[in-house]
Amino acid sequence: MRSRAAILLALGLAACSSGEPEGNQPAAQPANAAAPAKAAIPSETVADRLGDDRFAQAVKSAGLRETLAGPGPYTVLAPTDEAFARLPAEQAQRLFSPAGRAELTALLSHHILPGTILLADVGTAIDRGNGKALLATMAGGPLTATRENGRVILTDKGGSRAVLGAGDELRKNGVVHRIDAVLVPARRE
Repeated sequence: MRSRAAILLALGLAACSSGEPEGNQPAAQPANAAAPAKAAIPSETVADRLGDDRFAQAVKSAGLRETLAGPGPYTVLAPTDEAFARLPAEQAQRLFSPAGRAELTALLSHHILPGTILLADVGTAIDRGNGKALLATMAGGPLTATRENGRVILTDKGGSRAVLGAGDELRKNGVVHRIDAVLVPARRE
């Protein structure tokens, strides 16, 4: 999983620096090499600062807290509590049960991107990609970033959509962005 995401990221970065005129560049992974000013980076990890919301509880239930406390870097798309509340009750109950741990882990991996990708990086990639940018997730599937009415919309292969809201919550091992929906990956047949 991780090597495929790294390859997609490397290809996207190469496309961003190809030297071709902007209009001829394919949609690409946003550059994740942009390092924020050192003074702006807190000492806490992504895991330390997720809070006590439903997403943080899901990370803990799935056993991903240790991963998100690791060296990273990670870009985390954290759905709000309201987003989790919109999941069908049966699905939420299944995800948070011991038997649903694998499904929950897959769902959360769909919300984690390799590297540190800031909101400005996503916007630049959308512009360079003629209105569309592909973002590789740790689950291996891409998210498509587009703009609608001045907002950045993330869409997965299964058709789940989320608005990229508040973001650029910098941590020493990445960044957290809040989204307004839970991106539910399409089930594999």
